[in-house]
Amino acid sequence: MTSGQPQTAEDNARDGLATIRQAVAARAFQDAATAASHYLEQHPADEEALYLKAVSERYLGLHDKALVTIHRLQSIAPDHGRACQEEGHVYRDRGEDVPAAIAYRRACELNPALIASWRERLTIAKRQGNNLEAQLVSEAIARLEGMPKPLIAVIDLVGQGKLLKAEALCRKVLQKIPHHPEAMRLLADIGSRLGVLDDAEILLEGAARLAPDDPRIQIDYIGVLRKRQKFAEALERASILLESDPDNARYRSIYAVECMQTGDYGTALACFDRVLEQVPNDPVTLTSKGHALKTRGNYEAAVASYRKAIDHHPHYGEAYYSLANLKVFRFEDDEVKRMESLASNPRLSHTDRVYLSFALGKAFEDSENFDRSFHWYSEGNARKRAQSRYDADIMEADLRAQQEVCTEAFFDTRKGHGHDAPDPIFIVGLPRAGSTLLEQILSSHSMVDGTLELPNVLSLSQELRRRSRFGDVPPYPEILETLDASTFSDFGRKYIEDTRIHRQNAQRFLDKMPNNFRHIGLIRLMLPNAKIIDARRHPMACCFSGFKQLFAEGQEFTYGLENVGRYYRNYVELMDHWDRVLPGFVLRVQYEDVVNDLETQVHRILEFCDLPFESACLEFHRTRRDVRTPSSEQVRQPIYKNAVEQWRHYEPHLAPLMDALGDLAVR
Repeated sequence: MTSGQPQTAEDNARDGLATIRQAVAARAFQDAATAASHYLEQHPADEEALYLKAVSERYLGLHDKALVTIHRLQSIAPDHGRACQEEGHVYRDRGEDVPAAIAYRRACELNPALIASWRERLTIAKRQGNNLEAQLVSEAIARLEGMPKPLIAVIDLVGQGKLLKAEALCRKVLQKIPHHPEAMRLLADIGSRLGVLDDAEILLEGAARLAPDDPRIQIDYIGVLRKRQKFAEALERASILLESDPDNARYRSIYAVECMQTGDYGTALACFDRVLEQVPNDPVTLTSKGHALKTRGNYEAAVASYRKAIDHHPHYGEAYYSLANLKVFRFEDDEVKRMESLASNPRLSHTDRVYLSFALGKAFEDSENFDRSFHWYSEGNARKRAQSRYDADIMEADLRAQQEVCTEAFFDTRKGHGHDAPDPIFIVGLPRAGSTLLEQILSSHSMVDGTLELPNVLSLSQELRRRSRFGDVPPYPEILETLDASTFSDFGRKYIEDTRIHRQNAQRFLDKMPNNFRHIGLIRLMLPNAKIIDARRHPMACCFSGFKQLFAEGQEFTYGLENVGRYYRNYVELMDHWDRVLPGFVLRVQYEDVVNDLETQVHRILEFCDLPFESACLEFHRTRRDVRTPSSEQVRQPIYKNAVEQWRHYEPHLAPLMDALGDLAVR
């Protein structure tokens, strides 16, 4: 900065942080704590200032204040590994081994490069006589200490969420040490986090050949194969892993999960039972078993499995939420009191707190205490939002780009492009808009196979998006203008081949990935004879239902009323565009119309899909099939109307949603 030039707010913030850092480095902890307090008055959400303040308070012996600061930091940045490590240090200094061990374990999960947390875990494990924990932690420390220092820095950057920096550093390591298995594994992990699954698969395939006895590489490889929907290959790899150590409970659990992915729930359940013989009452296994039972339609057994997990591990939040996510389940009064008491426990992990918040929202909704219910739904959404990188401006720009590229003239010059298979029926829209109901209706038809939310179209769009990072290639969707007819035919043919594993013997099949509405132009170009159904629901009902739902992954736009309302507007705007430029290509089906007049809508849907009428579609609730969505229990019942106006119970709290929707709130 030139002498005499006035300082900007950014300059002041940078200088303020530098002052705090210098005081900590000089061990002038009182000065650092004071400077941090003043700085945070102007920058209350600054993560580094909060962290340095907590460190200073701990060194000053102000343990209670340090914990308050740490918890404030964790509310802003739940995945802050060093905050968890600092929490462990505070409890360690207070002589509280149990909460210290929990904090250190969480720190290691978030950032495996935190060697201090590993060493403190080892000390506590030895002191408690926990030999298994001590052995596992010792092995982890040995791995870290034997690793090139740049790779430890890569792990640290990943733990901080600095993925692009981690990727650049990891590539430098591989330039110096080609074919280093751990470097390849780490680069694959970064790629997987960034959605570059094809590159991750290639890296892990190579690493697995170089280090066939490294279980971490094998497990990561299985995970990427699963994400790429290569379930048969993932199952084969999981089988080989289990054969290498048949008594390893973790390997058996992995094998069980892969059995579930291929639809072999009988084998999966047998494996879970075997694991529970080795590790009695393990909450993760009991919950996974509950998921398998739920998918098969064994409601009572699923409830029993979830409840058993809670009985033996009362802090395990996922089991509570799994019960709530059955939708037709109702908590008993003592269970609600237990959850409220648990939610007030300051030592509860962020993840468990999120699960509990959504479960309590559902519990109070069922008891018709809607104000209390909204409080807990809002709490859960706020905590999920703190972990999210969702940017509504970026999403809006992406959706508008589809309209700018995929014009009527664009499609007119590309008639006849694509693979001519009529097999797929896409159900698109927003989550919680009734897509599972439509899936259940259509999959009750003898000529249609129900599958699941297939990621193939999204993966293709990501692949096209990545091409712009290399060479002079326009970004997606502009890149569509540069591709020829044979390329789109290849895309369509590959989609049919890659999705075949999910099908049985029917002529047609369903793909109910809701986010495919963003890529209807791409679908038209590669599969012009596909059918697309837009599952539409009243804006307020749809958006609020999404706000109430804790999704396993993705759908981050739902964790805030303003964001979900804005996303709905963008969705409607894009669907209106597809209607203009591709008239008749998409059938809109309103959820409320299906509820009010099932037979008329079933005839309409079947006619659009070129399917003959079958009465089984009207009795869809009698169809026995595996359903993997939150609506699994609801669609096993006849049509019911009580959910249509459910959002009105919360109307006093929904002004931000109504404002975001604007005139769409009543469309």
